[in-house]
Amino acid sequence: MDIDEVARVAGALADVRRTVPAGRPEWRYHGRLVARQLDNAHLVIRADFDYRDSILRQLPGTFSVPTRYLRHMMVVADFANGDAGAIEDAIEAAWLLQRSAD
Repeated sequence: MDIDEVARVAGALADVRRTVPAGRPEWRYHGRLVARQLDNAHLVIRADFDYRDSILRQLPGTFSVPTRYLRHMMVVADFANGDAGAIEDAIEAAWLLQRSAD
């Protein structure tokens, strides 16, 4: 998966808008973060704690949580080397999470 595929997946979700603050794209639903590119291979994705714990156990090669995100509902995805289907699912789950706040 590459950042163009991430953009296609996130951009296909209703009411998700792409912006590029500080040179890295991010996708937001009504201003609330869905996903943001961290570097050339990683994406931070919004995730509730239960979902995050589940995907970390199931796909440790795709998802991780750096120390700075331990207290936040965030997970980091390796989009360059990880499971593309799981990353797509995580992006959609983030969108659903943000929609539930409406």
